[in-house]
Amino acid sequence: MPRVKYENTFYQTFGDLPTIGSHAPDFSLVNAKLQNVTLANWTGKRKVMNIFVSIDRPVCATSVNKFDKFFNGIEDVAALMVSYDLPFAHARFAQQNELKNVIGLSAIRHAGFGENYGVQIVDGPLAGMFSRAVIVLDENNTVVHHEQIEDITKEPNYDAALRALGIDISGYE
Repeated sequence: MPRVKYENTFYQTFGDLPTIGSHAPDFSLVNAKLQNVTLANWTGKRKVMNIFVSIDRPVCATSVNKFDKFFNGIEDVAALMVSYDLPFAHARFAQQNELKNVIGLSAIRHAGFGENYGVQIVDGPLAGMFSRAVIVLDENNTVVHHEQIEDITKEPNYDAALRALGIDISGYE
């Protein structure tokens, strides 16, 4: 079972991230308008799923803001920001940070996302929340990149994720 680190202690997650080359499991999540959405909502688009503990944690907030910046002007990619936060928290954060290019999604109504994507933390103080991970899908929902961030206080490898989409971010940071 994979492990993630939080406050110098390791905790287990349920399962593994979907393997590269596999078809991504479908999901049902809730957007900031309280609508249920699935992968079909972004048919034909490439997708980046930034999965995290909470929008109210500094490193998670930083990653959402950076992904929003990276996808400015890129129309063929859906940047999906996924957590157990309430849809209201995603909406508040998007408004406060003037986000335009990312989509906040909540798993509050639909069990299974964390298990199907291998990000559900199963023990410790964050049990039930999601570990930090990035999963990149092509337009056919095939996994082309994944990263489980071992220490959830660290940011993901943005360059690797966006390189999987053919996007160069060297001028952004």
